[in-house]
Formats: sequence, structure tokens, C-alpha cells
Amino acid sequence: MAHNVEIKARARNFARQVTLAEQLSDQPPVTLVQTDTFFEVAKGRLKLREFPDQLAQLIFYHRPDTDGPKLSEYHITHTDDADGLKAVLGGAYGVRQVVKKTRRLCMVGRTRLHFDVVENLGEFIELEVVLQEGDSITEGQQETQELMQALEIDENDLIDVAYADLLAQRET
Repeated sequence: MAHNVEIKARARNFARQVTLAEQLSDQPPVTLVQTDTFFEVAKGRLKLREFPDQLAQLIFYHRPDTDGPKLSEYHITHTDDADGLKAVLGGAYGVRQVVKKTRRLCMVGRTRLHFDVVENLGEFIELEVVLQEGDSITEGQQETQELMQALEIDENDLIDVAYADLLAQRET
């Protein structure tokens, strides 16, 4: 199972924070259009992430619903049959929520910086420090804290749940 340390935050000044990230980045940013279909599961989260080119990723992950830098454990597999897989998983488990977003991805070393515009939610930032075998969680948390400071992410901006949870909260 792969691991990362991550945070999710509401963007305070999206354009400025994107500019700061691009200045820190090792490579040009990439823009991704993604549709995540979350399925009802007993533990963790299971989502099918679809891209416009018909390719998709099935992602299962465990992450505590707490704000601040936290450990996320995940598995990813790739498929070229998103519609078929979505039909099977939807039939077996039920669809919980669909999240549509445009993501601007910047890389700073081993860290993925996601600047997300989420349909019906707004603008958000995710930081994911990808840990390798033997890397400490504390090291990843420290790296996250340093990037939060560089990107002007305040502790008060942090959120503790997935976009799917935020959308579900809006619907109730």
C-alpha cells in the first residue's frame, strides 16, 4: 500500500497561491479535468477517477477525517473501461457522490500540489507528500507544514473531509 502525508484546505487567494506554487515547482504545471465517482463502502473510500481521454483510475484509500497533515494509505489501479467498471461498482455498492473538478498540478520535489476548482464547492488546495519505504511520517508532516507556510495556507483554512463529504453536507 502506498502512503502520503496530505492536507486539504480552502483557497484563501487562489490566483496568488497558484503563482506561489508555480514559482516553487520543479516543472511546468499540468491541468487535469477529473470526475470522481465515490462508492458506498464499509471502510475507507473507493472512487473511480475518470479523465476526458476515457482512461480512469480506481483508487481505494484510508485517511482519518482530521485537519492538519495526516497519513493517507492508498491503492491505485488503471483501467480503460471506466463505464463498465462504474456500472459494476455502482451496482454492487451504490454510488455515494460524484465530484467534478479541474485540477492544476504542480510538483515540488516529491510533493504534489493540487489547485482544484470543484463544481458546486469552490477553490481548494491539496498537498500530498509522497512517502517512500523508510520515510517517516514526521518528515512528511514537516515538509507539509513548510509548504503550507510558503503557499500562505493558514491552519484555519484546513478541512478534514473529502470533496464528496462536503458536497453531501451541502445537499442536506
